[in-house]
Amino acid sequence: MAVAHPYQKRKGLGKIQDRYELPDLIEIQTKSYDDFLQWEVPPDERAGQGLQEVFQEVFPISSPNGLTKLEFVNYSFTPPKYSIQECQERGMTYAASLKALLRLVRYEELGGGEVREKMIVEQEVFLGEMPIMTPVGTFIINGAERVIVSQLHKSPGVSFERRQHPNGKTILSARVIPYRGAWLEFEYDLNDYLWVMIDRRSKLPVTTFLKAFGYVEPEEILSLFYTFDKVTFSRGKVKVNGKPAEPEELVGRWVAADVFDPETGEVFADAARELKKDVLDRISASHVQEMLLLNPAEVQRDVAIVHTLSQDNIMTQDAAQQAVYAKVRPGDPATPSTYRTFFQKLFSDPSRYDFATVGRYKINRKLGMKIDQDVRTLTREDIVATLQYLVRLRGGEGVLDDIDHLGNRRVRAVGELLSNQFRTGLVRMERTVRERMNFQDEEQLTPQNLVNPKPVNAVIKDFFGRSQLSHFMDQINPLAELTHKRRLSALGPGGLSRERAGFEVRDVHPTHYGRICPIEAPEGPNIGLMASLSTYARINEYGFLETPYYKVENGRVSNKVEMLSAYDEDNYTVAQANAPLDEKRKFIRNLVFCRHQDDFPRVTPQAVDYMDVSTKQLVSVAAALIPFLEHDDANRALMGSNMQRQAVPLLRAEAPLVGTGLEHVTARNSGTVVRAERGGEVVYADSERIRIRVSERGDNPFRPDEDEYTLRKYMRSNQNTCINQRPIVVKGDNVAKGDIIADGPAVDHGELALGRNVLVAFLPWEGYNFEDAIVLSEDLVKEDVFTSIHINVFEMEARDTKLGPEEITRDIPNVSEDALRNLDEDGIVLIGSKVGPGDILVGKVTPKGETELAPEEKLLRAIFGDKAEDVRDASLTLPTGSSGVVVDVKISSRKDKGSDAQAKKSLTAEVNRIKRGYDDRIAEIRATFEELVHTEMVGLKILEDVYDHRNDTLVLEKGKRVRPTHLKSVDYSILARLRVEDKAIQQRFSRMVNMAAMEEAKQIAYRDAQIERIRKGDDLAPGVIKVVKVFVATKRRMSVGDKMAGRHGNKGIVARIVPREDMPFLPDGTPMQILLNPLGVPSRMNAGQLLETHLGWAARALGMRMATPVFNGATEETIREYMRKAGLPETGKVGLRDGRTGERLHQDTCVGQIYMMKLNHLVDDKIHARAIGPYSLVTQQPLGGKAQSGGQRFGEMEVWALQAYGAAYTLQELLTIKSDDIQGRTKAYEAIVKGEREIDPGTPESFNVLVREMQSLCLDVIKLVKKEGMTETEEETSED
Repeated sequence: MAVAHPYQKRKGLGKIQDRYELPDLIEIQTKSYDDFLQWEVPPDERAGQGLQEVFQEVFPISSPNGLTKLEFVNYSFTPPKYSIQECQERGMTYAASLKALLRLVRYEELGGGEVREKMIVEQEVFLGEMPIMTPVGTFIINGAERVIVSQLHKSPGVSFERRQHPNGKTILSARVIPYRGAWLEFEYDLNDYLWVMIDRRSKLPVTTFLKAFGYVEPEEILSLFYTFDKVTFSRGKVKVNGKPAEPEELVGRWVAADVFDPETGEVFADAARELKKDVLDRISASHVQEMLLLNPAEVQRDVAIVHTLSQDNIMTQDAAQQAVYAKVRPGDPATPSTYRTFFQKLFSDPSRYDFATVGRYKINRKLGMKIDQDVRTLTREDIVATLQYLVRLRGGEGVLDDIDHLGNRRVRAVGELLSNQFRTGLVRMERTVRERMNFQDEEQLTPQNLVNPKPVNAVIKDFFGRSQLSHFMDQINPLAELTHKRRLSALGPGGLSRERAGFEVRDVHPTHYGRICPIEAPEGPNIGLMASLSTYARINEYGFLETPYYKVENGRVSNKVEMLSAYDEDNYTVAQANAPLDEKRKFIRNLVFCRHQDDFPRVTPQAVDYMDVSTKQLVSVAAALIPFLEHDDANRALMGSNMQRQAVPLLRAEAPLVGTGLEHVTARNSGTVVRAERGGEVVYADSERIRIRVSERGDNPFRPDEDEYTLRKYMRSNQNTCINQRPIVVKGDNVAKGDIIADGPAVDHGELALGRNVLVAFLPWEGYNFEDAIVLSEDLVKEDVFTSIHINVFEMEARDTKLGPEEITRDIPNVSEDALRNLDEDGIVLIGSKVGPGDILVGKVTPKGETELAPEEKLLRAIFGDKAEDVRDASLTLPTGSSGVVVDVKISSRKDKGSDAQAKKSLTAEVNRIKRGYDDRIAEIRATFEELVHTEMVGLKILEDVYDHRNDTLVLEKGKRVRPTHLKSVDYSILARLRVEDKAIQQRFSRMVNMAAMEEAKQIAYRDAQIERIRKGDDLAPGVIKVVKVFVATKRRMSVGDKMAGRHGNKGIVARIVPREDMPFLPDGTPMQILLNPLGVPSRMNAGQLLETHLGWAARALGMRMATPVFNGATEETIREYMRKAGLPETGKVGLRDGRTGERLHQDTCVGQIYMMKLNHLVDDKIHARAIGPYSLVTQQPLGGKAQSGGQRFGEMEVWALQAYGAAYTLQELLTIKSDDIQGRTKAYEAIVKGEREIDPGTPESFNVLVREMQSLCLDVIKLVKKEGMTETEEETSED
């Protein structure tokens, strides 16, 4: 039996074999969203993350008097009503209904502060539609495919920084950044005081802040930062820490604790004051036997704490909290309860202040603390430890933080971004719940009455529709799609803005190695702010980027792979993937070239800790697809990786002769191909569907025995390119799970194929390929080598207007029969029609405003039924510049409320037919469930009573045994709460219940959606009766002005298409297909294209495909060897002959096969001309741009140019009749029509606008008119 080979074999030319498999490339999207939803996890097994965590944070919600409490039990989803394809066709959102099971508990007071439960109501509450991620990591929002880009933001935690003051002094600061809550900033000033800023508001002495946290006594504060010296007085002698000292040495030192006479209580010196000589004399003469002073060395290291404390006059915790309140809320009245509550909530309320797990992890790690991970609010120990670290930094200990280090930047993927939005919605909903608890009648309180889901719904809709991180998916080709899902953005809420981002943030950092691609980035204002994940990069539980390394033990590279974050990697020395190893995987050389932080040392094998897993670990997927990347300048490689994403899928996809071996991985993970979900045998395959009889049941036993895959045919992508899938398996093939069974756009037998292999010569040709221009052979056009199909959609709505309904019809007033030739009897264009600009696609008439008719007109209208007078033509026509073939028409309409018995009867029959089909499937699921759990469950003892909450009846009684009837008829939601003694059996049973319930719910949702569609018709916007979408496919052949590019940043515009007989040809007579300018190579430093050309020529001659991985590619010697095998000149150069004359060219020319792509910058979309068109309302000048059918602007500088040449009349014509002289241009038109030559320019309208502007500023402007040698005002002229 045949076995399917999903992709072609390539000859690998890399010296190092990758033994570590590439991860799932869209896992960053799918895993994050799965963790957020936890849809397939039974409710009682859900981890405290994502939706579950948000619900647990916000609930329970209690009423102000504490007698009513709304508790969260669990949440569930109803599967989406419509399939992904239906949502795209109908402009709907692919979403599931989110329902939360809430419990309302009411208490009654018993007196003496005691309460008891009075009533419990449990209800399922609808919370809105939650968009569901498609299996390929995208969302369908209002019919369009969108991607949520992951955000790279500053990690919560603590960071220490240094900045230079203008006077040259260095200022140290520390920042405590929570995930949610007020930022804290500690900073020294020039006078050695230490200040704190809360949320970047005005400063407060740091000692006041410590007092607000309960460190009230000065001695207590000082003991945290300094050690004390004990001074004793005995018989006129002074000792410091038991050693004799002179009294003069104590003068000027700082007092650590209050000094007072033990007998009289008289205070001689306060803590945090400098010791003066007279005070010391009084102490010596008193009964004081000892006192504490600060260690002078420590004070000298950092005097700021004691200095600040000496100026701090606040003495109590209350006064300190009041001072904090006054700074954060200036102007608000401060009562003791207000500022105490405010301070407590500011830092200790989890709903207001949260470090998140990552913040606590970072603080513990940086400050060497051991506070429990569950403590996510700010503690006083955190503040003290931060200040102690800051003091140590001043003394030269500790490490400053680099804010661009990837240990201080983390990734927020889609799940986390959505959690934050959902939390916002729930908190808004919480307020309305509390209000309703107060005002509603207690007896009528139910969860459904309390909860208003609108805030939650609005926040989610807003996020998917308008967030800066929700992007319209780049769907030009599979690589563009994959790259978009792996993109990281530093922009968005809580991130940077383009204007404020400096050079450092955008720059490549040593920690990017293996995590963020140093090559792939946009070229515009977003450079460095939008990045791509490297091939092997992964996000860990805290959101930090990790990359894999082989562990090195005693100079030997083991097979053990460890994932290291940037923070961890700082401590190790890492060898490169291409370091030479022997058979035992030991380093051959005595010194190994390594990386350590931002240095590249050569170390002994014993000093190496880790080794890279692959040479492509450094770069992103797009950059890893460029062969000989190591021979290209980084700037050109950047252009190459960006331009691959702009390649248009061609009519016939062809994989590159010279690839990197990553082509099949990219295609497989892109989501544009069809992959087998379960292994089995292909029993049917045609261009529209593939059926596989399953041999491996997979994880879900409730799925049917046959999988059917419907292929996407001639569908429009977001960028109007054509999505078309073709099967690559035949009946009888055996496929394994994950195998590619159908190619998508720009995929050739499971390999990414963005362009075509063409025969190229690096040769100037009559100056036509000057400045990167490209000369093509006419052959490429005739044979449709670079032809692509583009599909545009044109939409027409028929609405219900005030004057009556609009009608889609063929009966259009004042339109010739020829114009209606392509329409069917309903007025909609026929599929297969060839249409051009101005052709009618959908005929529509709109009611006109009724005019009062004379009685005889009414009579005539009644007799002849002339409707043409009532309606006007509002048909949809093909816009200028478009043409093509109609490939599809989609009609959506509301159901007519037909009352005849026949219609009702056929409707009932259709509904019953659908029900039968789905009910059979539901019964099959139940039977499979019974069969799978019967043996283990029947006869086991029930541990707890299980009630049906809908009617409060006991279904499963404690102590009884599980019977077969329970498994057969009891609802899955009740079985989910069944508990038995054996934990392992219990777990397996819960999983089966969950899977069966989900599969059944999916079938019910599909059934109900189909029945609803039959009964109601399509779900259209209010006021819309019918929507018609017409899809027009256009074949775009290569033409002069189209942009082309190779994979090395070698881009150019087609300047000339030459007949094949005129192209230079090889000695065997083969004409060249494409001519590139040789001057485009040396200055651009992208020699990779030359190596590709040579190797491609050899590959074509030998009939094989090559894989030359990045940084591990074919050497010059290898290429020469293959050239020799192919019988080609080793130099890659050959003597060409001129196609026009047959003469041999003077010098040998570099010839070979290169992979060229056609980019989505087609001349047909850009070329534009204006004869007549719209004018601006105010200035009366022609509009600009192709979309407005605008003109070309003759701007300020162009005017100067004509002035410089003294071309006065040309200029006058341009500024008047060709622009905004209204009367003049009308006269000019008339003159042209009549064949007259004279034109009489008048006043431009923009001049009149200027005059009006000046008059609006109360300036009296009078125009002067020159007339027969006299100058007079316009008013005088008009009087004549």
